[in-house]
Amino acid sequence: MSHEMQTVGRTADAADAAQEFLTFRLGEEEYGIEILKVQEIRGYDAVTTIANAPAFIKGVINLRGVIVPIVDLRIKFGLGQAEYNQFTVVIVLNVGGRVVGSVVDSVSDVLTLQPEQMRPAPPFSSSLDTKYLTGFGAVDDRMLILLDIERLMLSSEMALTDNPVD
Repeated sequence: MSHEMQTVGRTADAADAAQEFLTFRLGEEEYGIEILKVQEIRGYDAVTTIANAPAFIKGVINLRGVIVPIVDLRIKFGLGQAEYNQFTVVIVLNVGGRVVGSVVDSVSDVLTLQPEQMRPAPPFSSSLDTKYLTGFGAVDDRMLILLDIERLMLSSEMALTDNPVD
């Protein structure tokens, strides 16, 4: 094998490296987001509500001097009304230089997925919006829905930024 082919092979291997995901639950489903987007995980506290905000924006919190909008993904994804209890957590994300909190039912764990454990989202009809999915992850008998959390949080429909990425 020539030296040139070995280099190409190594480059492809680097692109196909394992990725770490923070997994969490919304209702019956388990989701995964890139761990590099996660700043911290906190218990759910009372938020300051904002008049006329969309229902999925629960309000804002003051996080060490930074005003952070809190989004409820269960409401955003149409998964019914969330019940806030001792397991409810806020995943504080750093996306596009912006700090945003996401309310989820519970955090499961951090998983490392090998390339062969990740599959792209299958094509659906145009009525099903999959633009915020990077695909699915399979770990033993678990199926994870892998979210492009940065694209979702910075999209115009979230109304969290003046410079949406969509």
